[in-house]
Parts: sequence; C-alpha cells; structure tokens
Amino acid sequence: MNTQADPRKIQAEALLFDNDGTLISSMESVTRCWTRWAGEYGITAEDFGRVELHGRPAAEIVADLLPAERVAEAVARIEDLEVSDVAGGVVALPGTLDLLASLPPERWAVVTSATRRLAEARLGEVGIRPKTLIAADDITRGKPDPEPFLLAARTLGVDPARCVVFEDAPAGLTAGRAAGMTTVALTTTHSAAELSADVLVRDLSEVSAQATAGGVEIVTRVGRGL
Repeated sequence: MNTQADPRKIQAEALLFDNDGTLISSMESVTRCWTRWAGEYGITAEDFGRVELHGRPAAEIVADLLPAERVAEAVARIEDLEVSDVAGGVVALPGTLDLLASLPPERWAVVTSATRRLAEARLGEVGIRPKTLIAADDITRGKPDPEPFLLAARTLGVDPARCVVFEDAPAGLTAGRAAGMTTVALTTTHSAAELSADVLVRDLSEVSAQATAGGVEIVTRVGRGL
C-alpha cells in the first residue's frame, strides 16, 4: 500500500457513479424507512445484522429476510416508504454538483442498486438529472455482479476498460473490478480498511475532471493507491 500525496491523473472515456453514499446521502431517510418497514414485517435487529444492506438492491435484501411469497409486496412497501420520505431526507455529498457540472452529459452515468423510481426521486431532490441511469429495474443481477456497470458502458457506447467507477461500498467496488474498470473508492460510508480500489478519496470534493477530445481527464487531488 503506497501513500500518494501528489495529484493523480486518469484518462477515461466515461465515469460511472454509484448514487447513495457516492453522489448523495439519504442515510437519515433510509434509517427511518427501513426501521418502520422492519417493524411492520416483524424483522428484528438481529435479522438485519446478518444481512449485507448497503449497495444491494432492496429486492435482494428483502429476499434474505422474508419468505418468497411475501417478497414482492414487501419490496413495493419499502419503495413507497422511501419515495415518500425523499423531501428533506436527501442531500448532495461534497463535490458532487461541481463535478457533475464539469462533465459532458454523454460522458457519465449513474449506476444504482435502487429502483428507477426511487433513484430519480432522490437525484431530483438535489437537482441531478442524468442522461443515463442504470437502475435495479434494468438488470437481472445486482452488485457485486458486474452486470450493472457493463450495461452502463454498453449504453454509453464505451469500452469498459476505459471507464472509471466511483463507489462507496465494497459490493460496488467488487462489481467495478469484475467489469474490468478502474475503481475510485469514497470513504463516505465505510472505512479505508474496508475498501479495495485503485484510488481512495474522502469524497468527490477531492476529484476534478475536464473534458478532452477522447473523453475525460480526472484528477484526484488527495488520494491513495491501494
């Protein structure tokens, strides 16, 4: 593990951003909604403790906690709770709005484990409207499978090897690596010790980008190669 104090430049064709924990934070809303949902469905804190929550589609989380015949209705319920709690429950993380404003719309995408309805509600709350959004509705296998990121690259018409993934969760970083992409980890929801990536930053305020003839040049002002 080498400490990297100097700015690092990365050449890319496209940037792929996870949403919650990377671009925005909805942790207060998520806690409120899932706590209420758990009470309604008799899920205990011990039940939650054995399930990986962050960075996974709600359908997968619910399937780990409830019998198969109850999953569809329970997934619809948590989505309704979260969408109704968006107002005042979502904030843009540091650096997000400035970085996205510097990028051509065709050079970036949001790749989220949330449904399209929920993702658009959360992004819209902070004024982010991506041209390309890959959501849970679009895929058959969620992170840590590479399918979401590979679909984003295909939709943008770029080589996966020339994509950079920005993620805060181990599952998302695993997916990015499996897709053959460069990974940048943010320590917004996990400690540095829990994250394995090509570059580590605190948040997107430590990242700047400039459009080039062939894509995007990224500079991480404070980072660490892993």
